[in-house]
Amino acid sequence: MRKRNSTKVSGANDALFGGACLVAIIALGLCSSSAEAQEKAGPDIAFNAAAASDYVLRGVSQTESDPAISAGVDVTQGLFYAGAWAGNVSFAGDGDTDAEIDLYAGVRPEFGGFNWDFGVVSYFYAGQPDGADYDYVELKAAASRAVGPATLGAAIYWSPDFFGASEDEATYAEINGAISPADKWTISAAAGRQWVSSDFDYVTWNLGAAYQLTDHLALDVRYFDTDEHDFGDAYDSRAVASLKAVF
Repeated sequence: MRKRNSTKVSGANDALFGGACLVAIIALGLCSSSAEAQEKAGPDIAFNAAAASDYVLRGVSQTESDPAISAGVDVTQGLFYAGAWAGNVSFAGDGDTDAEIDLYAGVRPEFGGFNWDFGVVSYFYAGQPDGADYDYVELKAAASRAVGPATLGAAIYWSPDFFGASEDEATYAEINGAISPADKWTISAAAGRQWVSSDFDYVTWNLGAAYQLTDHLALDVRYFDTDEHDFGDAYDSRAVASLKAVF
């Protein structure tokens, strides 16, 4: 990720409150009746853990090309969801920050022939240097739809005070698709662009295949790249293998 020292402002906290309100409004307007129907049923809880040769976020290595391990939990109740995820990180020139912790929540309604996802994501970085300003919040809107044997989707994320950027707004937009050509196999790809108000922008894409080893374990091999290798080694092309368990 990009790293620029600055003084933290209150934009992220405001966005977190605003994002929570947005999710609540959407939930009340779109799915209150469905939520009531699910009220008597208990929530679904799923755990996940993964080991990978690298942790890549939007085409950028978060571990200086070193291996990564992570774990998370997701809770779903009707159309509502919430979760937490944590994994190791390492940034060039920063020997202190060692973990990323994400908290997220939202709703996933279905209407207009699409599966929607409206949510808010908060990113926290353990051990970050004083004044690094790494923590940030994003609002998310995504949609997907089955088209024949494939699933096509798009997503957009917006932050009022991005990673390491004092009061810099940022937007990430992505299109993606997946198809299962054979039993237990899935081929998927995505292309996106990160915009930052300070003009620190780039394009990223990835292509990979996943194989379902068991009901709970999958292997994914994926190629990542960006159009801005001059930003640093973290933006270079790379192949990543990951093993993920869900239970």
